[in-house]
Amino acid sequence: MGALHKGHAALIRRAKRLATAKGSNGKQGKKGSVVVSVFVNPMQFGPKEDLSRYPRPFAEDVALCKREGVDLLFHPAPSEMYAADASVAVTESSLSSGLCGASRPGHFDGVCTVVSMLFNVIRPDIAVFGEKDWQQLAVIRRMVRDLKIPVKIIGHPTVREEDGLALSSRNRLLSPDARRVAPRIYQALLAMAMEAEAADGGRTSLARLRQLLRKDLAAIPGAEIDYVEIVDETTLAPLKRFFPGVNARALVAVRLSSVGTGPVRLIDNISLKSPL
Repeated sequence: MGALHKGHAALIRRAKRLATAKGSNGKQGKKGSVVVSVFVNPMQFGPKEDLSRYPRPFAEDVALCKREGVDLLFHPAPSEMYAADASVAVTESSLSSGLCGASRPGHFDGVCTVVSMLFNVIRPDIAVFGEKDWQQLAVIRRMVRDLKIPVKIIGHPTVREEDGLALSSRNRLLSPDARRVAPRIYQALLAMAMEAEAADGGRTSLARLRQLLRKDLAAIPGAEIDYVEIVDETTLAPLKRFFPGVNARALVAVRLSSVGTGPVRLIDNISLKSPL
């Protein structure tokens, strides 16, 4: 989506390591190519969302890609991606129904459609996505599995500022006051994760953990909670309890009041270890 930052640079470096380790012909040691797409996809924005003010510093994006040694930057115009009478879209109907999908109807139709189009154009062997948008990563993995798209999806850990704020192109929309309190989102997730790990024999319910997390997020000045959920990492189904072997993850979306730009919606997540 452009407005590239250190998080995107980390994805590029991961892709370069993978391309060096295994070339496009599958032989060890032959260097492959790294392609970055920059495309602000209008299909994944709702009618009341921030498409018009989404940052588009393309010259800076080009400079970052050059510094990181990207082989190809793909930057199509919307008219090149979508025909005027386009009538086909890709829909995922299970993992995308809750969380961001519930508050942003049609968003993941736009994500699945454009990502499948990009895969068709570029034909990558491997695609690297950040774990900050965990729901998007899960949806893309499901799409690739169900449509038999021959690409391996690699998730890369969320990259953060020194104060813990997850890197995001939307961070540049935060006012100074909003930026000052934004790290409390991750602090709330960390506190809840520590509580979950210390829970005595699993007797601390997930309902209580959700309540604690919601309370901490609500205490952030100017914060409006979109959702707080604890889910199975793969299916995104809400969990009612911990049990051995479950891969649980807490996901949140919060809108921070930001003077001059209006509310800025931030998402974050954290893996939870179930007590034994």
